[in-house]
Amino acid sequence: MGPQPAVFLRRLFETLFAAFGPQGWWPADTPFEVIIGAILTQNTSWNNVTLAIERLKAKDLLDPHKILATDPETLRECLKPSGFFNQKTRYVLAFCRHLQDHHEGNLLAFLAQDMALLRQELLGISGIGPETADSILLYAAHKPSFVVDAYTRRILSHHGMVSSTIGYEALRQYFMDALPSNVYLFQEFHALLVRIGHLFCRKKPRCGPCPVRAMLEETPETRRLP
Repeated sequence: MGPQPAVFLRRLFETLFAAFGPQGWWPADTPFEVIIGAILTQNTSWNNVTLAIERLKAKDLLDPHKILATDPETLRECLKPSGFFNQKTRYVLAFCRHLQDHHEGNLLAFLAQDMALLRQELLGISGIGPETADSILLYAAHKPSFVVDAYTRRILSHHGMVSSTIGYEALRQYFMDALPSNVYLFQEFHALLVRIGHLFCRKKPRCGPCPVRAMLEETPETRRLP
């Protein structure tokens, strides 16, 4: 019989935190910058997102009112480094228009809503899927909604804790049910999973130096499921 999710996840977090320390993710100066980053990071690297955000800052456009007032071509040029920039320009504009039309442009009031209602509203905005919505909830609104991604699925399925075909909502609920509802814990855990996924749990895994391997070997109650 394998470990319970709460046991496995607690030891996994402790191991990753000991190995890598606090991640301090998401890097942004304002909640709106987090939201823009969450939209732009779809299907691209964070380095490319950073370049696009730097262009927005240079044009003084990291503000929903200013984005709506600017020439769409200027916005597209700023977002070009993030890839799929025509599509992402539409997504950014859709969010800003939604904020203006439904909340009179008041971002803080928008983010202050009940978490379940805010998540439902975010998922109704063009270009915002579950991972983007949960990133906005966790890092911009500071609400305890766990973010999962391809790395998360790969890490847990590789160690036999979930199926490799588990859906987004089921995997998110796996974490939400097993962990205390804590924003800092969720932020650090998500960032640590991305870190180890990037370094070790790739499509061709580098298991040798991975700290999770040592954890599973040293701690009987968290050994890999058969």
